Amino acid sequence: MSDIRLPRRRFPLITAVLATASVAVAGCGSSDSSSDAVPGGGGDDAAASGLDAVYEDAPVADEDAILPESTMAEIKERGVLRVAAALDAPLLSQQDPSSPEDVEGFDIDLAKMLAIYILGEPNIEIVPPASETREALLQNGTVDVVFNTYTITEERAEQISFAGPYFTSGLAVAVAADNEDISSIEDLDGKNVIVGANTPAVTAVPEVAPGAEVTSFATDPQAVQALVQGRGDAYVQDYTLLLAAADANDDIKIAVQPFTEEPYGIGLPPEDPEFKDFVNTWLEEIEDDGSWAEIWEATLGTVVEGDAPTPPEIGSVPGS
Repeated sequence: MSDIRLPRRRFPLITAVLATASVAVAGCGSSDSSSDAVPGGGGDDAAASGLDAVYEDAPVADEDAILPESTMAEIKERGVLRVAAALDAPLLSQQDPSSPEDVEGFDIDLAKMLAIYILGEPNIEIVPPASETREALLQNGTVDVVFNTYTITEERAEQISFAGPYFTSGLAVAVAADNEDISSIEDLDGKNVIVGANTPAVTAVPEVAPGAEVTSFATDPQAVQALVQGRGDAYVQDYTLLLAAADANDDIKIAVQPFTEEPYGIGLPPEDPEFKDFVNTWLEEIEDDGSWAEIWEATLGTVVEGDAPTPPEIGSVPGS
């Protein structure tokens, strides 16, 4: 990854859309993890110090909310929240290569806030998932939650549970910076289109561009590298991921704004309604007290124009 550049490019907020190795992370780390080596990880002292204040004032669940023999009680007894999250998603969940215990971004900072709610401190253990392993990690108890730009779908909800949605984004299109051939979804027809495995793009691209050849890659960095190397004409992925990639890489640009709506949820183990209600209660608390918006502004908000969006209504989409 290339170093962060200041001032950062800021992109429009699309109002139509934006309404196993493990890494132990202890401590908030927002101020001391602001290395400029991390895209989205530094250079904004005001945002970092603001996040410190968010952690200091983070809500903690009442003792009577930690029900006996519940998932919450198990996590509290263990002393750490196990989280499936990326380590290579700038602005969402990015590990600092010079300080591997420092991981920050919108998704992982929300995970730390949930850990504070349960434990009183931001103790998390990260299990990096592949897109196609997230359901299995929840089903076999490897992790407690998934924070991983995880689109809520009815099909997935048959396998696991979702809290939220906590954020709405959408699929967009990135191309090489010198590509002038693609400026609309229709232009993808007949092109080699890169997608992430087991992401909504796998089915969305054939629907909007039936003549496109689709090539899947397991991770976002692999897909971005393939686009830069010319192994595909375009890369269809979540808008926020592409924003971060374009911010960190002058060789690519966003050619098509979001053309789908993707409601992101917090993946939870199946058939655990007590834990789902608990996480939704926490999510509602941080949305109401403004800390959700402050985390947005310190992370994704650094490359998006305007104020933080209004979070989607909890339970508002099928599968949530």
